[in-house]
Order: sequence, then C-alpha cells, then structure tokens
Amino acid sequence: MKTSPVVALLGARQAGKTTLLRTLPELAARPYLTLDDFDLRNLAQTDPEAVVARGRALVIEEVQRAPGLVLAVKRSIDRDKRRAPGRIVLTGSANLLLLERLSNTLAGRAAYVTLWPFTRCERLGLGRTGRWMELLQTSPDKWPALLAHGSLPVEDWRVAARLGGLPVPAHELQDDDQRAIWFTGYVQTYLERDLQALRAVENLADFRRLMRAACLRLGSLVNQTELARDVGIAQPQVHRFLNLMEASYQLVRLAPYSVNRTKRLIKAPKLYWSDTALALHLSGEREARGVHLENLVLNDLIAWRDITPARAEVLCWRTASGQEVDFVIETARTLLPIEVKASPRATTSDIKGLEAFLDEYSDFAKAGLLLYDGSEIMPLSRRVLAAPWWSVC
Repeated sequence: MKTSPVVALLGARQAGKTTLLRTLPELAARPYLTLDDFDLRNLAQTDPEAVVARGRALVIEEVQRAPGLVLAVKRSIDRDKRRAPGRIVLTGSANLLLLERLSNTLAGRAAYVTLWPFTRCERLGLGRTGRWMELLQTSPDKWPALLAHGSLPVEDWRVAARLGGLPVPAHELQDDDQRAIWFTGYVQTYLERDLQALRAVENLADFRRLMRAACLRLGSLVNQTELARDVGIAQPQVHRFLNLMEASYQLVRLAPYSVNRTKRLIKAPKLYWSDTALALHLSGEREARGVHLENLVLNDLIAWRDITPARAEVLCWRTASGQEVDFVIETARTLLPIEVKASPRATTSDIKGLEAFLDEYSDFAKAGLLLYDGSEIMPLSRRVLAAPWWSVC
C-alpha cells in the first residue's frame, strides 16, 4: 500500500481475504464494497464510475464479477495526478493477470498480492511459512544444526493433508464429516457462482469430472489428450477448463526447470492442487497418498514464494531418461533441489534424482534436501541431507 495506487489481493474463495482486510487498521475507515451484493453488482455493471466515486479511498471485493469496474478504477487512478499509493484495494477469487479481459487493464498501476490457504505453521498458530529462506541463506554444512534448533512441531502428514489450509475446515471444523459437508457446499458455490461470473463454462458436469480427474493425477505431468479421453470431452475444452481452474486458484501447474527459460514454457508442467483437503474431497479418496505430502510441501513453498519481495521460482525437474526431482527453488544466486518421500526411512536409492541434478548444475546447486516421514536429520551423501518434512515446513 506504500508502493502502488492499487493493491489487488487475490486468492481462492474462502482463503481469508475478507477477514484479513477487515482486521487491518489502515482500512478501517474506508467504504467497504462487495460485489456479492446484487444491487451493487448491478450498479457496477451498468455504471461503474458511480461505484468508484463513492469514496477517494475504497475497498472493493470480488472485482472479477464486474470487469467494467476495473476499467473505471484505471480511469480514476489516471485522473489522479498525485497517484497516491494505496488508494484502492481490490480483492478477487480469480487471477486478474490470467483473465484475458482484465490482464492488461491495471498494468503499471497495481501491486498484486496472493493469499494462499494457511500453511501448516500458520494453521498451528506460528504465523509463518517453512524454513526455506533460512536454508537458502545458510551454508549446507550448517543445515543439520539449523533444522535441529527450534524444530517445528511434529505432525502426521496424513492428518495435515486431510485438514488442508482453507481456514474454516482446517481451523474451525472438528471432524471429517463436518469438513465433507463444508467442501460439498464450497464446490457447489464455486461451480454455480464463481465460474458463471467468469462466463466461461457451459457444462458444469464436464468441468466437475475434469476437476476429479485432475485431483486423481496430482504430481503427474499434465497430459491434456489423456485427460480429454478419460473424461470424455474435447482436448481444447480440457485446455480451457484447466486454464480456468488455475485462474481461480484451484489448480497449480508447476513448470519444469531448464536453464533455457523459453523451454519452461514448452515442456509439460506437473499438476497439483491449492489445498490438499479439497483435492481429497474432489477425488473421492478416503486416505491420503504420498503425493499429498508432496502437495503439502508445495503449498508451503508457493505461499513462501509469493510473500518474498525478491521472488524466487519454484519448479520441478525431469529428464528424458526419467530422472526427476520434485521441486527446485531458483533464486538469482542458487538452486536448491528438494525431493519428498512419504516413507519413514530414507535411503541412498531415494536421492538418485537429487544427485543427478547436482551433477548437472554443479555451478549453482551445491546441496540437495530429502524430506521424508521419519524423525532423524542425517546426511545421505556428501551433498544431500535427509530431514523430517515437519522440521522444514
């Protein structure tokens, strides 16, 4: 709010955007407008200038429901010769940068902040993401002491995956039955309200089947042709639906690491979900699989990535010969490869991909990390440390 005239707070529905904004003292005296209100939404669609004129400083919720309102905000900012920072705060359950109608509207005028579901440490009341920055700023030979000191709380990853990070089911509801009822309502509202507001889906049944198929393929390379065949819809429709899931902060596509950044756009990404509990509900799975531990770690990584001013990249790595690493953190100075295993034992056979990556990119990657379901922090090789997943995130 000290940098840009418009701040857009974006994230999945029910991630906590409204709660966050209503607790900020800096916004307490502002008119608070939400396009969930039918009359206000109708006015925003017919006379958006009248909505923006309701106050010099405003908070406007669910702005993607009236695209013309974003244009009115742009015009209001352009008329302000002082371009006062923090004048207008917008929220949205869709990524305005990925929506064709809105992607360039606020260029140069807005700062974008993404609010992901709770990280595990946030859910436990620690108010933080994982220890990624500490690891990046510490010499690898000091990692064991770093992780052993002030270790994070122990938790069964299967329990953590079933809780997820959406505040109400993760923090307030007491059992799986209550959470199942909540998620059923969440998905229904998402399908019937959010998607219709974006005017992008003609057949909700097809869309729901594709969501289920995607959640059954967590951690896999995105193969749109295979998804189209399994779900029974055309491949271009799969492409459009996946884009919409990503734009509405449900689907997370993880690009592959390559020194050539153009190739990252060409190679197939891996598929994950923004909340593990929601993914389990959509897939109909009763028990979490190892890939859900991967997804938990990724959820923490992307939350950390998006609050770091000098943005790191979070990527995956896979070669044509089948060698792979689950996650790669890329900063301007270094690479940190991370492998995740749901096994209670860590062995040298688990780190073949890490060693291959370290050999390939030895100039930038000095050490790797294996996160597993055990309790011991131990070196598995000269360059790879095994650590309990809960000691890091």
